[in-house]
Amino acid sequence: MKEVKKIVMLSLLTAVFTASAVLAQPETPVSEWSGKTILLVGAHPDDDSRSYGTLSMLRENGNEVYVLLMTTGNVGTKDPDMTRDRLARIRRGEELRALNEIGIPEENYINLGYTDGMLEFADKEEVARRLVKWYRKIRPDVLFAFDPGYGYQKWLKTDHRRASYLAVDAARAAEWRLIFPGQITQDGLEAHLIEEYMFFSGVEEDQNTWVDISGKHADRKFEAVSMHVSQFSSAWDDYNGTDLEAEDLEPEDREAFLKKMRSRVYDNQKDGAAVEGFRYYKGIPDGIGHRDH
Repeated sequence: MKEVKKIVMLSLLTAVFTASAVLAQPETPVSEWSGKTILLVGAHPDDDSRSYGTLSMLRENGNEVYVLLMTTGNVGTKDPDMTRDRLARIRRGEELRALNEIGIPEENYINLGYTDGMLEFADKEEVARRLVKWYRKIRPDVLFAFDPGYGYQKWLKTDHRRASYLAVDAARAAEWRLIFPGQITQDGLEAHLIEEYMFFSGVEEDQNTWVDISGKHADRKFEAVSMHVSQFSSAWDDYNGTDLEAEDLEPEDREAFLKKMRSRVYDNQKDGAAVEGFRYYKGIPDGIGHRDH
C-alpha cells in the first residue's frame, strides 16, 4: 500500500512539473510575436549570437529589437601585438556588421564600455543604474539574457556570470520608482516592469521554448556569426589588417572557420530543424529563479 501511495505521489509530482513546464511556454509562439519591443542584454560582442536566428525572425515580424552589451570585448585575444583600444574597435565593427546581417540598425546597439573580464569588479550599483536607465528608456516587453539559474545557481564564466544577475537585478529595480528616482524626477522617465524573459545559455533540461529558425533565419545567423572573425579564426592569435572578414583569411583557415560557424548554426536541431533553445519566463522579476512545483 505504501508503495502504491509512493507511485501515485511521484506521478502527481511529475504531472505538476510537466504542467508547470507547459504553462511556462509563451501563450503566443515566439514566431508569431509582433509589435513588441525586445532587448537583449549580454556581456561581450558575440554573446547575442546565441539568439541571432530568433532576433532575425522577431525583427522581420515587426518587433523593435535592441542589443545592449556591457563590455567592449577588448581583452579576448592571444595576439601578442594587439592592444585594448584596437581590439575594442575591431569587436565593435564585427558586432555592427553581424547585426546588419539580421536587420538590426546601428542605432539599436548600445555598449556600456566596460573592460572585458572585469565586469565582476565594476561598481555594481553604477552598472545597475545604467541598465535601469536603458530599461526605462527603451521600455522592453521582453528581455533576453544569460540564464542565472532556475532553482539553483547557474555557474557561468566571469562577465557572463555577472551579466546574468545584473540583467535581472536591474529589471527588478526598474519597476520601482523610488529606486534611482532621479531618472524619473529629473530625466522624465517612468518606472517600467518587464514581464517576459527569454534566457539563453542555460541548462538544457530547463529549456522550455525552442524557436525554429530553419531556412532564411538560420542562413542569416550563419552570415552574422561569420562576422566575428577575431573570436573564432586564426585571427585570435594573429589579427592582420583592419576590419578582417572571412574572405580575407587564408583558404584553409577560411574553410575551417566557416565550417565551425556552420556547426554553431545548423547542428543545434530539434525534430530535424535548426533551433535556438531558451527558458521562457513570464511574471515579476522576483520569480525568475523559483521552481513552482
